[in-house]
Amino acid sequence: MERRRRGVSPGLLLLLYQISQVGLQNIPSVTLGVLALNVFLFLNPVRPLAEVCLSVNEAVHRKNWQRFLLAPFHHADDWHLYYNMISMLWKGIMLERKLKSLWFAYIIAVFSVLIGVVYMVLEVLLVIILDDPSHAMSCGVGFSGVLFALKVLNNHYNPGRVSSVLGVPISSKYACWVELVAIHLISPG
Repeated sequence: MERRRRGVSPGLLLLLYQISQVGLQNIPSVTLGVLALNVFLFLNPVRPLAEVCLSVNEAVHRKNWQRFLLAPFHHADDWHLYYNMISMLWKGIMLERKLKSLWFAYIIAVFSVLIGVVYMVLEVLLVIILDDPSHAMSCGVGFSGVLFALKVLNNHYNPGRVSSVLGVPISSKYACWVELVAIHLISPG
């Protein structure tokens, strides 16, 4: 896992600018709290990324369960934080208004842990199916899995919509998959 710079950086400045354009008063409380928590932990990480990232080896074999809670809220660099939090901003505004704050907070908490569990299951399956133990060492951080789950939930509550992914109009039914590929191409790893 690469070492990231601390402090104010281009991605963080752009994120703060985007938030200011939306206006703090227009961002529901849980969404704003999630944004604030992620920015705070980016600026003041609990531990170095190598000690919070989620891997089968660290979380399961070494029973370091706290990684399930820490990994989603830490980001590899300022652009990773930027892309995830911009996505959280828009998904949060739409879903929190529809579901109300308490239910949305519950969903964020559950998704934050369950995504790690799904990631572990997939990595274990890769180790078994491909007979490649390196997948047990693959270590991940970030909020992307939670955002993907929120995108699917948003599509459920808003069927038939059209989303714009990198300026291309796409049915919301498929937009989450296109967004996943686009994020991977823009920011691999």
